[in-house]
Amino acid sequence: MLAMLAISAEARDLKEKSVKLRKGGLIPAVYYGAGKSSTAITVKAGEFKKVWRSAGESTTVLVKTKDDNIDALIHEVQLDPVSDEPIHVDFLAIDMTKKIKVKVPLEYLGVSEVVKSGLGNLVKVLHEVEVEALPKDLPHSLHVDISKLKTLEDNIAVKDIKLPEGVSVMNAPEEIVASVVAQVEEKFEEAPPPDLSQIEVSEERGKKIEEAPTPEGVGVPTESVGSEKAPKKEKK
Repeated sequence: MLAMLAISAEARDLKEKSVKLRKGGLIPAVYYGAGKSSTAITVKAGEFKKVWRSAGESTTVLVKTKDDNIDALIHEVQLDPVSDEPIHVDFLAIDMTKKIKVKVPLEYLGVSEVVKSGLGNLVKVLHEVEVEALPKDLPHSLHVDISKLKTLEDNIAVKDIKLPEGVSVMNAPEEIVASVVAQVEEKFEEAPPPDLSQIEVSEERGKKIEEAPTPEGVGVPTESVGSEKAPKKEKK
């Protein structure tokens, strides 16, 4: 378990435009929950990103304001679709004396001999599991040791994940976390060469069509320029 992380926050005037705040290096945010009314705040962008990298969304963070200190989880982070930078943060206030349920990411470690040998491919079935614990005991992530995968018949289930003290997992014990599938060699078939005789026949046909005379009258308009009869010469 990590030592509790802290981040400073300032009260936010809802009349202030978010774009202006972000240009000033601040991220608009809000905290709510555990009997706390929804409160608008700002946090420094650089400080938040540093805390977020360490805490993720499953480690308790102390949000320090001028009037209060709030135990919270980083509940939701909105990202800019172009820059991928955080543009808004929701902090979920929690009661440190009550157990809560959160989803914790899985971190795959180790080397599988059957995968290393090229006989099989690793299949990560789960990327997170739901756990229950007191906020102070919540892990940042859970480790999955894939070195246990020695043959194509081996797999790792939820019950095989080592849990920190005070943490229980909500997923079914027999649920598969990771497995190995046999490597299938891809076969590429070469396309048959083009039939040149057919191409020659096509060219010959083209020549015949071009050389064929145009039937009389075809394509000639009924009336055309110069089709008027010449005037008769007067007899002397």
